[in-house]
Amino acid sequence: QVQLVESGGGLVQAGGSLRLSCAASGGTFSSSAMGWFRQAPGKEREFVAGISWSSSRTNYADSVKGRCTISRDNDKNTVYLQMNSLKPEDTAVYYCAARRTYSPTLVGTRRADFGSWGQGTQVTVST
Repeated sequence: QVQLVESGGGLVQAGGSLRLSCAASGGTFSSSAMGWFRQAPGKEREFVAGISWSSSRTNYADSVKGRCTISRDNDKNTVYLQMNSLKPEDTAVYYCAARRTYSPTLVGTRRADFGSWGQGTQVTVST
């Protein structure tokens, strides 16, 4: 399985931006769909964004659509989440996840779709 390490979280004021990174190692990143999920205190982990291994397809949760962009660099084994116009309700631990697949367009939006997970990075948005 691929190992995933997130970075880039932090404290930011509402309206600000952050770029999260997720570095993969030890697996087949270039043939894995990737996803970002988040979990706020007392809430279920929820899907944020996903990208196919070919980058030909992306999915976003309605709550972040238009504010976030997921991208990947298969040469660097890294997936990114650019978050703009951040809101206090975006405060959560953000997790990177990988899904091994042969399909160049498959993404997935459910936790059960993804087999490898990182440890998470905290994002806090202040008012």
